[in-house]
Amino acid sequence: MPALLAVLRRLGFCLGVGIALWTAGLLWFARPLAVKDDGAPTDAIVVLTGGSLRLQSGLALLGEGKGRKLFVSGVNQEVKLGQLLRLAGNAPDWAACCVVLGYDADDTLGNALETARWMRRENYRSLRLVTAWYHMRRSLLEFERAMPGITIIPHPVYPDRARLSHWWEWRGTATLMIGEYVKYLGALFRPLLERLRLAVPQHAEALVRR
Repeated sequence: MPALLAVLRRLGFCLGVGIALWTAGLLWFARPLAVKDDGAPTDAIVVLTGGSLRLQSGLALLGEGKGRKLFVSGVNQEVKLGQLLRLAGNAPDWAACCVVLGYDADDTLGNALETARWMRRENYRSLRLVTAWYHMRRSLLEFERAMPGITIIPHPVYPDRARLSHWWEWRGTATLMIGEYVKYLGALFRPLLERLRLAVPQHAEALVRR
């Protein structure tokens, strides 16, 4: 019995440490990203679909001369450029010449891979990344992996539906933030999980050969 209690105490301690680390990570994740932007133009502006204000902010940056072209990643296959610009509401007439739509991405990893291919075709070396503030850390993680050596300047937007201040007091924002944090952890540890997945069959095959 004493041995069982000792094991339970150790398990409880480990669980408590795990919960504390997870919570600390969530609080860090929920802090707005510190952005260093000297205002210099980048080669491209990249907008990730999936939320309000993103396209409008990308078009505003394009109008300010912050990039040569605006690439919109993750567009629905049925949406055409004219429709998208009309939905944005504030698109200038000349915008059609400098906006490129990407139709291949279904998630954030797909956004990064799709953008990397487009950047290589254009021979671009820098971009401004436009997405919601709560989505920015995970987006940067995927983009930096997919495009090592490319300068990426984050440009977060702040939609009204996601409360920035005291987010934990708002059920919708808290649910959104926890979901994004879990996805971020999944993206962070994905390379390790993939290596383990590849290593297990090789280890099993080696045992069979013995």
